[in-house]
Amino acid sequence: MDKNTIAIDKERLPEHVAVIMDGNGRWAQARGLERSAGHVEGVNTVRRITEAASELGLGYLTLYTFSTENWNRPQAEVDALMELIVIAIERETPDLIKNNVRLTSIGDLERMPATARERLERCMADTSHCTGLTLVLALSYSSRWEILRAARTLAAEAAAGKIAPGEIDEATFASYLSTAGIPDPDLLIRTGGDLRVSNYLLYQIAYSELIFTPTYWPDYSKEDFRVHIAEYQRRQRRFGLTGEQVSGADTQSAETAHE
Repeated sequence: MDKNTIAIDKERLPEHVAVIMDGNGRWAQARGLERSAGHVEGVNTVRRITEAASELGLGYLTLYTFSTENWNRPQAEVDALMELIVIAIERETPDLIKNNVRLTSIGDLERMPATARERLERCMADTSHCTGLTLVLALSYSSRWEILRAARTLAAEAAAGKIAPGEIDEATFASYLSTAGIPDPDLLIRTGGDLRVSNYLLYQIAYSELIFTPTYWPDYSKEDFRVHIAEYQRRQRRFGLTGEQVSGADTQSAETAHE
């Protein structure tokens, strides 16, 4: 496909795209550089893809920025990542405001160094008035941590008589997750060539479309992103129905729209 002639239907955009930004370290090692150089270059890709998502008019973009498992990496790399993340966020905040992008985060922020957390919270406050794209950073995040926390909270409330176990449905449970108020991802993209979801939004991606690309995150371009949005639009999302049922519903919706 010619990336310069990508046709995207603005009426069928995914509302929420989630990304696993993988391959920074391998990108650097392939060039004889320190792993930290890959993380620095990865920040430039974050800027590009945030711009692309905003230009398309997406509602939400969630980036897997730092997992709870990443705390087990060498301390020097963890420290460098924490510093880089906060510096990058502070540097990008003026442009986020200029482009009407609201910044928020999900994850166990209590594990972050206090100064880093405070600087992050300040940046989120500075963009809280923006009404365009919502950029969600998954920081110190893992899906199992999130689900376990929600289960514990619900169990404690049930034990205290605040909620009856029989009243807990999918909507109730989802409201106790870090992503409460955020729609489930329509599309999950993973760069870097690995074919797994790595403890990321496990509850929320139950019916997400998945795209895996061998491209390392620092090399991932706006054109790559647009190609993947176009690929998403070529798929039929059935949610357990048959293809005929979905096609019939789409036809009925189109007819109703023209009445």
